[in-house]
Amino acid sequence: MPKRMKALAIAAGLGCAALSGVAFATPAAPPAPAAAAPQAAAEGAGVSNTAPTSAAAPATAAPTSPLLAQDGAPATTIDPNVGLPIDGRIGLQPQVTKNGEFAHWMHNGVLLPVITAICILVLVLLAWVAFRYRRAANPVPSKTSHNTLIEVLWTLGPVVVLVLIAIPSIGLLQAQFKPAPAGAVTLKAIGNQWYWTYQYPDHGGIEITANMLKEKDQVSPGERARTDADGPRLLAVDNRIVLPVGVPIRLITTSNDVIHSWAIPAFWMKLDAVPGRLNETSFTIDKPGLYFGQCSELCGARHAFMPIAVQAVPPAQFAAWVAAKGGKMPGSAAPSSSVIPQPGAEGSAVEAAQANAAEAVTGPADNMATPAQSPTSAQGATGNPAGPGNAGQ
Repeated sequence: MPKRMKALAIAAGLGCAALSGVAFATPAAPPAPAAAAPQAAAEGAGVSNTAPTSAAAPATAAPTSPLLAQDGAPATTIDPNVGLPIDGRIGLQPQVTKNGEFAHWMHNGVLLPVITAICILVLVLLAWVAFRYRRAANPVPSKTSHNTLIEVLWTLGPVVVLVLIAIPSIGLLQAQFKPAPAGAVTLKAIGNQWYWTYQYPDHGGIEITANMLKEKDQVSPGERARTDADGPRLLAVDNRIVLPVGVPIRLITTSNDVIHSWAIPAFWMKLDAVPGRLNETSFTIDKPGLYFGQCSELCGARHAFMPIAVQAVPPAQFAAWVAAKGGKMPGSAAPSSSVIPQPGAEGSAVEAAQANAAEAVTGPADNMATPAQSPTSAQGATGNPAGPGNAGQ
């Protein structure tokens, strides 16, 4: 009983103290209801309320589509025997285009046998002449100056050999530069120091910027490093281009600065990219897979760090990838006739706009050099925040 009375006395004392504080304290402004609601909601959802300036950098968002899951393209497994160089291999890479297969046959079935036969013939003749007409066996040299039969043979023989080589060679050259048919997929490759930019003008203007992926000991904080799933060292890129299998490809190359060259050995493809000029060729990929190449024209200090990665997929998967990238498929059998602008070409809209802007600021000037405009591309789909052209720097 005394303990209960003591507890009641303490409670009464605390109540009186609280009433006196309310009576004499200056009333505080009520908290803004708008600020209280988000605080409660954030805490309820488990989200940190740390200020963005002091919070850790958020992780790169995952791609919104599985078709962009691996280097901006559908996830795939690299075939170690096709589409990439192999240490110790002698000969050409396995070819996946009709022109490449024909060139591979011509190299192994025509050129190598002819070269081998000529080398052996010349070596045998030299050995025979050195042995047969040495001083000991031929003390009195012949004074013969002409032999009609031998002269006819050594003239007609090479002519026949060259004609036999020229017939398939001319056919291969013609096939390599055959214009693309209607309905071909147009891919425009633009060379820059030192990265590639790609455009799909027939598919909603999709634009992709591809930088080389660096090694783990070379990346900056927040930048993604190369893994074995991305491709070999110096050949893996942060954004692959995707092309359909069995559909003609219309390849157009140009450059924003110096001469580059777009080359994929497995396609039997090498096309120069020249500033102010459009070069064009066509090819058709026969087998799905991942194929690697690189710039094959000396273009500056980082020429060796301009890789190319092409992922060939079935047409249905290509259409889904185009949709995932925000593009659209052209109508069936629609001719590939989109206007392909030449960056910096004389009389082009880009050059005219740059000249007008420069004249408005500095007045008319002859031979004014205009700064190159570096293309931009979102790298978020691959988790690589690096901007265009800074690979390896």
